[in-house]
Amino acid sequence: MTALRLVPTLGPIGGTSVRQPEGIAGETRAPAGLEPLSPGLLNRTSKRKRTPLLHWTGMPDYQHEDLAPKHALTVNFPDDRALKVNFRSRDDLAELASLIGHKDNSNKFAYPYTVEEFSIVVGQSISATRKSLWYPKAEIEHYANKRYISDRPMLPKYPIYVISKGRWKNPLTAMALEECGVPYQIVVEPQEYDKYADVISSDKILVTPFSNLGKGSTPVRNWVWEHSISSGAARHWVLDDNLYMFLRFNRNLKIPVSDGTIFRLAESYVDRYSNVGISGLNYLHFIERKKGDRYPPVRLNTRIYSCILIQNDIPYRWRGKYNEDTDLCIRALKDGWVTMLFNAFLADKTTTMRMPGGNTDELYAGGGWSLGRTTELTPAMQKAVLEKAETLRLMHPDIVEVKQKWGRWHHEVDYSGFRNNALKLADSPGDVFDESDDFGFRLIDVVPKRRRAPRPSRRQNLIDLAEWSGA
Repeated sequence: MTALRLVPTLGPIGGTSVRQPEGIAGETRAPAGLEPLSPGLLNRTSKRKRTPLLHWTGMPDYQHEDLAPKHALTVNFPDDRALKVNFRSRDDLAELASLIGHKDNSNKFAYPYTVEEFSIVVGQSISATRKSLWYPKAEIEHYANKRYISDRPMLPKYPIYVISKGRWKNPLTAMALEECGVPYQIVVEPQEYDKYADVISSDKILVTPFSNLGKGSTPVRNWVWEHSISSGAARHWVLDDNLYMFLRFNRNLKIPVSDGTIFRLAESYVDRYSNVGISGLNYLHFIERKKGDRYPPVRLNTRIYSCILIQNDIPYRWRGKYNEDTDLCIRALKDGWVTMLFNAFLADKTTTMRMPGGNTDELYAGGGWSLGRTTELTPAMQKAVLEKAETLRLMHPDIVEVKQKWGRWHHEVDYSGFRNNALKLADSPGDVFDESDDFGFRLIDVVPKRRRAPRPSRRQNLIDLAEWSGA
């Protein structure tokens, strides 16, 4: 019985996984000579129609396997406990079926003996809380102590702004950027400057000329947009203040990065095109690792949240109190712009309304609350969430519906009408990097420090994190 490897072995990482068809093998560094790219090509996830992603040339290695189970059998025990058994092949299923006496083709089987006896048959220990297992036993490789680091680290060329309010005790995004050694400016209101200055260096703090407008983050987002333009930047990053870390997704693994290279690579890729108005990094929890082969490196013409790169000369500004990021993307898409969501590079964040401060207090609360560890919404919370969803529907009734899912109200946007918003290559391809050694990316072992929110007297905490990430 051969053990199953769920995670591909990480050997030397080099080159890109995108293979060129004959005739354009020499076009691996500069995309300017390639034909315009259909948005359907990058968005396609069907394994039956796998097409080389020509425009991912000159970018990091990006390849995945389908690690999802091909077959499953639910085993029911006399004590009413059920266990799901996953298989990589029909042969594996047939092998176990013969061992336990499962003779039909159904996906359920009533096992007449105890869980302990079943564990002997499959050769695996089964705890009282375990709900599933693989047969044969999976060799699970753990990468919690791994980090990507580049031998040639790069910094972003566009300014990064972190919008923050009421979170000086736990500035997650600032801490994450400090760990990566990425320059940023955190934008705060005047009444909170001293509290933020106790934990973050004053030269990294921008202070708005207004405070407590009761309009959420919209005024400060527009303020940093103008600040970026005045600095001469062509684009700017705007980040929420509840991001834990930044990661690279490759070979079915989502591994944190230890420098700013992925920001620069994302910028470089976006700069290849003249009409990508809004781009950004996808959420970690929106990517299913075992189904990695279903995700293209970037997805076009959809919403961009929380970690956003904006082209400064698009003719829009933030508006409204709720769902302002979705609204901005929809307006741009309706006018023919392209939005670009990176799956190759990810951001991890806290769940909405679970962290005090920010919009949680100013917009949803009315009195100051957050979900904390609970998943139940009070009537006041439900009312606020419904108002948030309805606001977007009223702005875009042609493509937005409000539905109740998972016990709360959500907006649902139909982006299918924008599938033909096609990329246009820029006159100049922008930065051209040598990707022959995968940009110097390599995996290192680290001993992560336990993150603690810096207190007013703990500025050294941020300094320690920065020193650790550079070790």
